[in-house]
Amino acid sequence: MTGKKHIVIIGLGGVGGYFGFRISRFSEKNNLHKISFVARGETFDTLKNNGLTLISSEHQNNITKPDFVASKIKEIIEPDLVLICVKEYDLENVCNQLSEVITNSTILLPMMNGADIYDRIRKIIPNNIILPSCIYVASHIKQKGVIEHKGKTGKLIFGKDPQNTSKNIDWVLNLMQNCNIDFDYKNDALIDIWTKFIFISSIGLVTTKYNSSIGKVCVDKLQKEEVTHIMREIKEIANSKGIKLPKNIIEITFDKASTFPPKTPTSLQLDIHSGKSKNELELFAGAVIKYGRELNIKTPFTENIYNEIKAKHIV
Repeated sequence: MTGKKHIVIIGLGGVGGYFGFRISRFSEKNNLHKISFVARGETFDTLKNNGLTLISSEHQNNITKPDFVASKIKEIIEPDLVLICVKEYDLENVCNQLSEVITNSTILLPMMNGADIYDRIRKIIPNNIILPSCIYVASHIKQKGVIEHKGKTGKLIFGKDPQNTSKNIDWVLNLMQNCNIDFDYKNDALIDIWTKFIFISSIGLVTTKYNSSIGKVCVDKLQKEEVTHIMREIKEIANSKGIKLPKNIIEITFDKASTFPPKTPTSLQLDIHSGKSKNELELFAGAVIKYGRELNIKTPFTENIYNEIKAKHIV
């Protein structure tokens, strides 16, 4: 790793707060990099005045203060690495703003769950390195500027940019290692991304439709059938895109779901049924429908549940 790098974290929620904390704490101790956080409103005020707090058994010293806190992306100057940790409905807006401040060598790491995140960023930012990823971490906003983490250490899985496979990003790998971030770096991370997506999309949609739980969709005959139909549609799309999910991915996914506490809800279900005006229905269903149309693959079960949820809950 040569030279001091400028690392920017956009979105200080459960994911950005957890991983941003680790990177910022490492930089505080070693003064190797410049760390910038981008946050809005009350979160910006808290970070500016008090720093970022992470409540976790992994850290005794649970406050970190970055080098710079910005309220707007346009305040960022020449970033070397940008961690995009926003909700999917903010992605295009964030990328449009980023396109005005990044350099040709800026690397983008979207720490977001979803099958179409890479493609959506690539449409707006066509030339930079984008590292596809998926995240596993049990963390959430306890209050503005305060993140609470429980359970296992957060896990980052990311891979080479499919359009820039020969580019050297060793300094990013060294950064993750030095920050003690649990990560896997793969030549092709798309299998991992779609393996998670088939879980969150199918189960998220059905739990939302019935306002049920992860445990319920595993044992209720009708709900399990609907989940299975959606999984089959997603698997066909993945296969058509050359993403070879395991032949028994449906069984694997239900086995994983059965390990959750039976009454566990899904994030989409909670957002929809709490009446939030913004939610990730497009992430879970819209992407499947869009890819289906592009690839001439029928997705009737996903389309039906998408339309039903919109008709009942979204004005």
